[in-house]
Order: sequence, then C-alpha cells, then structure tokens
Amino acid sequence: MAILIDLVLVIVFCIIGRLSHAEGIFSDVPGLLNTTWPFVVALLLAHGVLLVRKAQADRMLPGVMVWVLTVVIGLLLRVVAGQGTALPFIIVATLTLALFLIGWRAILALVRRMRPRTD
Repeated sequence: MAILIDLVLVIVFCIIGRLSHAEGIFSDVPGLLNTTWPFVVALLLAHGVLLVRKAQADRMLPGVMVWVLTVVIGLLLRVVAGQGTALPFIIVATLTLALFLIGWRAILALVRRMRPRTD
C-alpha cells in the first residue's frame, strides 16, 4: 500500500510542477511522462531497496530513505536525460517530496501512537 501512496504523491508532485509552469497534463501526455519518469523510476528503486532490506515501507525511517533516494536518483536521472536541475528546482523538489513522502508517514505514526493499546 505504501508504494501506491508514494507513487500517487510523486505523480501529483510532477503534475503540480507542470501546472506551475503552464505546461499541459492531459493535452501533453508525452511531456507529462517525460517529467514523471525520472522520479517514478527513482521511487521504484527506493522501494526495491526497502523490499531487499525487508523494511516496513510505511514507517518513518524507511520513509526518509525513500525520500532521499527518490530525490537523489530522480535528479540524477533528470541530468542524464538532459532535463533541468536548476538550484531552485532542486530545493523545491527536495522540500515538496519530503512533505509528501515523509508527511503521510508522520501522520500515520501519530495515529498509531494515539490508538489505545490492546495488549
């Protein structure tokens, strides 16, 4: 389930970016795919690492790892693909993906703490 939530949030991040630059989404599907693929591939690789490590993907520490790997690998893939990686984009991508990929896990951790124990 965590990978699906992360995937949706990464795609939302890319859509927001395209909209902020007045680029098409449904009218420019190839452009949308070009924008999303580096971060989607990076996210899938990050979840592959979690799978190998047998980590619970919905926990905070694995979430931080997913975030870091998604940002770093995603940006590296953008460089390899000849896409932009200006400093403002790096900052926005890092902060937005932190909010998205760590944020839902933080909320889940709070909910788990607030639940009464049934031990």
